[in-house]
Order: sequence, then structure tokens, then C-alpha cells
Amino acid sequence: MNTAEQATRGLYEQLEPGDRVEVVHGVTVGSSAAWTTTTVGKVLRRERRRHGLHFRRNADDKVYSDVLILARDDGELTTVTIDEYTRLRKL
Repeated sequence: MNTAEQATRGLYEQLEPGDRVEVVHGVTVGSSAAWTTTTVGKVLRRERRRHGLHFRRNADDKVYSDVLILARDDGELTTVTIDEYTRLRKL
């Protein structure tokens, strides 16, 4: 785990509802294109969600993702998955 990823993970664990954050994350488009996008909003909650859509499954078939549920400035609710490429900054 690199330093930027450690900083993001550490900040993720400290976030509380009401904190304002900026999330820079990658969005894969098609099979080869990737865009970087920034999402800013107020943290509503953070969750660890179980899913089964993963090519490297655990032996017990349980895979989890850390997610942030944010309220954007325009009132829209959005969910952002935190992965090794995500950068998180508290505002």
C-alpha cells in the first residue's frame, strides 16, 4: 500500500456524518478508456457493502467494498466506492 492510499484509508476511517469532502476517483469507460472525476459533498454515512461481482473471489465468496454516501451541493445523493486509486480530501 503506497503513502497516498494509506492517507486516503486513514481519512476514510475518521470521517463522520456532516464532514465535507472532495473525492478524486477514476471512472472506467468501455474496455480501455478511463476518466478522472471529482465529487464534492457532505458525508451522510460510510459503509462496507458486500457484493459478489469480482473476478478474484474469496474462498467463502464474500467480497466487500468501502463506500461513501454523499449529499452534493445541489442536493443529489451519490455513492462513491473507495478503492486504491481514490484520493480523499477533507474540506
